[in-house]
Amino acid sequence: MGNDVLEKVDVGNRRLNAYQGVAPDSLLERLSEAAGRLRDLRLLYLSATPYGGGVAELLRSIVPLLNDLGLRVDWKIIKAEDEFFEITKSIHNGLQGSPIELSPDARARYEATSRQNAELLDGEYDVIVAHDPQPAGVRRHYPARNTHWVWRCHIDTMDPNPTVLEFVRGYLEGYDAAVFTLDEFILPELPVPKSTSIPPAIDPLSPKNMDLPDELARQVLDWIGVRLDRPLITQVARFDPWKDPLGVIEAYRAVRERFPTLQLALVGSMALDDPEGWHIYEQVQAKVGKDELVHVFSNLDGIGNVEVNAFQRQSDVVVQKSLREGFGLVVSEAMWKRTPVVAARVGGIPLQLPDGIAGHLVGPDDVEEFAAAITRLLDDPDAGDRLGNAGRERVREHFLLPRLLLDELSLLCELTGEPAVSSNKTADVAG
Repeated sequence: MGNDVLEKVDVGNRRLNAYQGVAPDSLLERLSEAAGRLRDLRLLYLSATPYGGGVAELLRSIVPLLNDLGLRVDWKIIKAEDEFFEITKSIHNGLQGSPIELSPDARARYEATSRQNAELLDGEYDVIVAHDPQPAGVRRHYPARNTHWVWRCHIDTMDPNPTVLEFVRGYLEGYDAAVFTLDEFILPELPVPKSTSIPPAIDPLSPKNMDLPDELARQVLDWIGVRLDRPLITQVARFDPWKDPLGVIEAYRAVRERFPTLQLALVGSMALDDPEGWHIYEQVQAKVGKDELVHVFSNLDGIGNVEVNAFQRQSDVVVQKSLREGFGLVVSEAMWKRTPVVAARVGGIPLQLPDGIAGHLVGPDDVEEFAAAITRLLDDPDAGDRLGNAGRERVREHFLLPRLLLDELSLLCELTGEPAVSSNKTADVAG
């Protein structure tokens, strides 16, 4: 991997005052108070890829906003070969319950790559936050310093594979805290002093979520071949077996018996750390065949944040048919845009989408139930509008970026011995 240092990701600018009138004022005030207690804290976020997936998306907004708030924050990417990311994808799947085994060679490669990245990690930091399994092993080989380490796990770990869990536990020695999306995901018997949960959030001012005039959104989709004189349902998700794109196609075909001109858009991304994505993408293309009413798009087709924004705004229904799900930020994204959602009752989705508030929750394996819920919304657009308006308000109260930052800074105050700040933890959101 060479004798250089880890790549630092360049980010743009963010200002807290831009969120005034968007997020609740009381939340912004508490966030400023927490940041004031951590001024000049040296913070590093360590992850696997600068693009593709929710972690990269969040960090692109979090890092510049925290710098604006007076912290000194970097974001760096680990260096690894494709074989390493195949191993970490297996670890990811194992933590979600897949019956996989890690061979001695896989374990050795994970260990060696973690050691190499620790050697490439330069700079002095007060806190380092490692996201998901890919960089988790770096801590073991990092020289002992007065640095607090946090492992941030975004995976649905409610029912992990015991063998994989034991492997991951071994690399969490020396961490000061582990953070999960939900309390139900907190892994047992971790060798860390503190385990807690902090749900993710969306950035309402990012290109994916910022206001987009209706006419511009329509032009964007028309340009890539989507007909807006016909109904449209969309799933935005990585090409991943846990997102069940093949099941989405089955549900869509059932709905099309009632709405013969209905279009389906499967909008995904190919990420550096997910080699499995190509295999799923090929399966999707094979199942779609020559069906011209099904659109399959990815970032490799030039589909980016603005196009996703347009899809989520112009769709009649957004779906998320996950089989397992850490959180599913795309649910809150669609809710923020007042689009009704039909989603699986798994992972962090029900926290965002209580059934009947902004859409409908259905069983993850029930294609017929999915199809029926979509059909009800297409049959009653007025009901969809009511659900959409309720969804936007729910996201405003609970799932915007300043709330996430307040929760995270409250944890950092605790770890570094600063006076506690009242967080906005969403334990009461389910009501």
